[in-house]
Amino acid sequence: MYRVTLEVTSTKGHCAAGHKVGDKIVVKDPLIDLKESDRVCLYAIGALLPYLTALDRETSKKDWINRKEEIQCPDSKNTVIFKVSRSKV
Repeated sequence: MYRVTLEVTSTKGHCAAGHKVGDKIVVKDPLIDLKESDRVCLYAIGALLPYLTALDRETSKKDWINRKEEIQCPDSKNTVIFKVSRSKV
């Protein structure tokens, strides 16, 4: 199991949830750690969820998820880019 951290590295336009550079969402499966997370946008989580399930588990070194460095929220006009990092728990 991994602790997954998504950190905002850039924003374009105005994020309706108020995400700004440096904000973090920390996931400790199956929960979002609200004490360590700055804010949580439901629309971003919806887009991030398929990746989070793969990032949380042990994978082969050749698995594509290990090369995933950034994930973007689904708002094409007010884009938020999240840097992906994970650490073994």
